[in-house]
Amino acid sequence: MYNFALDASHFNFKPEIIQLLSTFHGLDLDLHLREFEEVCNTYNDSNCSMNTIRLKLLFFSLKDKAKAWLQNLRSGSFMLGIKCNNSF
Repeated sequence: MYNFALDASHFNFKPEIIQLLSTFHGLDLDLHLREFEEVCNTYNDSNCSMNTIRLKLLFFSLKDKAKAWLQNLRSGSFMLGIKCNNSF
């Protein structure tokens, strides 16, 4: 099992990468995720995994109702989804 908490504490990103991220307002999730992944794949940090990079940057790409949805999730439920997804 992967420990995101340890990995995330070493995440160091440049603020200008946030400007490159597409924003998701709740319309076309597939398009947003493809564009989001393209930007994340251009970023490399030897201190953490690509999954940690994506997880950290995701919060900056969400707007409006999408961001409100994420902020209203119960603590730990987002990580539970990632763990389940990694199991299959």
